[in-house]
Amino acid sequence: MKTMILIGISSGIAAFKINALIARLRQKNYAIQVVMTEHAINMVDVQQIEKSSGNPVVSTLFPPHFNYRQILRQRKVQHIQLADSASVFVIAPATANIIGKIAHGIADDMLTTVTIATRAPVIVCPSMNTHMWENPRVQENLTMLMKRGYTILHPDSGDLACGYRGVGRLVSISEIENTIGAVLHKKQILRGKRILVTSGGTMEMIDPVRVITNRSSGKMGKAIAEVCKDFGAEVILIRAKSAVASLKVKEEIFESANDLTSIMKAYSSHIDILIHTAAVSDFKPREISSRKIISSRPLRLRLTPTPKILNMVKSWNPHVLLIGFKAVYKETDDAIVSIGMKKLDESRSDFIVVNDVGRKGIGFGEDENEIYIVTKKGLHVKLARASKQSIAEKLMVEVAKQILPKE
Repeated sequence: MKTMILIGISSGIAAFKINALIARLRQKNYAIQVVMTEHAINMVDVQQIEKSSGNPVVSTLFPPHFNYRQILRQRKVQHIQLADSASVFVIAPATANIIGKIAHGIADDMLTTVTIATRAPVIVCPSMNTHMWENPRVQENLTMLMKRGYTILHPDSGDLACGYRGVGRLVSISEIENTIGAVLHKKQILRGKRILVTSGGTMEMIDPVRVITNRSSGKMGKAIAEVCKDFGAEVILIRAKSAVASLKVKEEIFESANDLTSIMKAYSSHIDILIHTAAVSDFKPREISSRKIISSRPLRLRLTPTPKILNMVKSWNPHVLLIGFKAVYKETDDAIVSIGMKKLDESRSDFIVVNDVGRKGIGFGEDENEIYIVTKKGLHVKLARASKQSIAEKLMVEVAKQILPKE
């Protein structure tokens, strides 16, 4: 079956350029399906688009003679079929209007409805007047899309159809084509792998309203889970109740270390890779009060160690590729590697990722990280400070290099 590239065309003047993109993609033997807004239909020759793509253009949610009884009988809805068929969804040109709708979850035509429904990677190629591009609302909307994992190809600078000169020209067809290729390549990196990722901090009950926990936000685990999904894997994110959520991957929620252990054990025999970023409390109360403890008098809290979940995983599934995380506090590089090696031996992990949460800007709850990847041979690589999304991508590329057959 051919790889399906879904192309959404909105009513920017640059819509006429998309025929060239379609022709190039057809030369690479991709299947092409085009979705157009009703306004875009007024700007370009639909018959030419259909001839280039080899498929009828879809532009309306309700075709002539629409009959809901037929939908219920066949269990087929066009916008869902389109959304599910796409390996990549490219919106080019993307007007300020279409960007705003997608950012705010508005689905009032075929293009926006398919965008909301698809699980495929989405590439957005803005094109508009310079002043529109510079409008803070447009930039806020683009930021929202980037945070949700959309790829944004920023427009070029040059002469615009409106007579202005500045930023707003649709990025070159070559760059769009290359980006599609890069996204499709990413989807092959971990294709077919079943991956479980844990994230966030456990909570151990003291009484019905108080807990022992830590400052882990789950941002690193979320980033890794979403990167694995982008790389073609089947992903489950097991996250703390208080950790950041993901809209891209299947999730399960835990609270205590016991909860996390039970969920991980249940999945362990069905996965290929387990990435344990969750920050598990080292201690829990020996006794849990069934009533709220009175705060007007001193309290002596007796703690007991929690089991080291990472050390159990290989006993559940000796064949799983195990990647553990170890947080340290203000250690030297040599000490970090030594600590990582010790953790590697204790847990029988294949990789240990060490990060120093005592360093400003890369600790719990931060948006950036810096990690050391340790294997049985010692320090494999240090990934310098960058966004957690970037670190996640580089980490999984390094993991893939070690586990996938060499070409």
